[in-house]
Amino acid sequence: MARPRNPIPTYRLHKQSGQAIVTITQNGTRRDILLGKYDSPESKAEYERILSQIRTPAGVLALTLPSTSSDLTIAELFVAFMAHAEQHYRQPDGTPTSEVYNFKLSLRAVLEFHTHTRAVEFGPRALKTVREAMIVKGWCRKQINARVGRIKRVFKWATSEELVPITVYQALATVPGLQAGRSDAVERDPVGPVGDEDVEKVLPQLNRHVRGLVEFQRLTGCRPGEACRIRQCDLDMSSLTWVYKPAVHKTHWRGKTRSIPVGPKGQNLLRGFFTDSPGDYLFSPRLAAAEFHAARTAARKTPQYPSHMARNSKKQVANPKRLPGERYPLDAYKQAVARACKRAGVPAWTPNRLRHTFATNIRKHYGLEAAQVLLGHSRADVTQVYAERNDTLAASIAAKVG
Repeated sequence: MARPRNPIPTYRLHKQSGQAIVTITQNGTRRDILLGKYDSPESKAEYERILSQIRTPAGVLALTLPSTSSDLTIAELFVAFMAHAEQHYRQPDGTPTSEVYNFKLSLRAVLEFHTHTRAVEFGPRALKTVREAMIVKGWCRKQINARVGRIKRVFKWATSEELVPITVYQALATVPGLQAGRSDAVERDPVGPVGDEDVEKVLPQLNRHVRGLVEFQRLTGCRPGEACRIRQCDLDMSSLTWVYKPAVHKTHWRGKTRSIPVGPKGQNLLRGFFTDSPGDYLFSPRLAAAEFHAARTAARKTPQYPSHMARNSKKQVANPKRLPGERYPLDAYKQAVARACKRAGVPAWTPNRLRHTFATNIRKHYGLEAAQVLLGHSRADVTQVYAERNDTLAASIAAKVG
């Protein structure tokens, strides 16, 4: 016999926001209510207040849902938006994009001050207060502008869903972004290329597959995510120069295509990772783990006696909770490089800086247009963010004409 359903909603953690949450169900309609910071006295007091509203002498739920959008709180609006975001911001293979996580961080800053504020009452002054809190936390100016922009996009979505009046979004849109040198926000140094000497010191600290990722980026200038997803079936090998056409890339959602030329050095690199199945990811944690265990077994000095094999088989978990993946997630790739930098004793760098190094070298030897084409940018001004100017060339010209 099934256990009867508990009519009292449970106080629990909402992982997306770090808030406490309860779920009210009435007449088949579910409503999530955020209560404040999880395990705080304020959230527990709000939970008790909710319980007092939903209990009748007969013990029946009696809390009514908001009849108009004017009753919608900020917390309820954000819960509704995150449900939309988790479905909307997805790769073609169903995995969430980084925007989902970025929205969580952006909205969390608002919930620190306006959990129970009505959405229609959240105006420019409230948004500026949230922005000032971001400045106090030491967030850099560009990061603050990006997160404030996401908050505005939430209210734009809410307007399209008729959850708030359009005047709320129009008022928030009047808040300009922070300008360089005109606020107390921290200015971070722009991301630049990583030196070849630092890369060379890190390579011996990486396993063969992560080392292959780094080398492939150095040779093609592709994005880290594009390198992680490469498969043999994505390669057009019909000509002297191969062309890698990733099935998923940054601008895929805009309907754009991406073609990455692979020269002889890149081809020799990739051939070392080909498998019997063209659909396998070339740089694979699963294969890297298998190679590691095989190398460790081959390096054993003590023979593998039957007793050892029997003992090891007992130690192995039949169904481990976490198995090595078929491809490297971007965060795992970054983490592997960061750990290798620490072991090598060099300043930490991220895989995306390899793209900056490639762009700078191409611009230096072949010009800005060549760098733009190889990076896959539609505009040259975007390429200039990645490719540093050749100041040496400028200085030599100035010495001749000046």
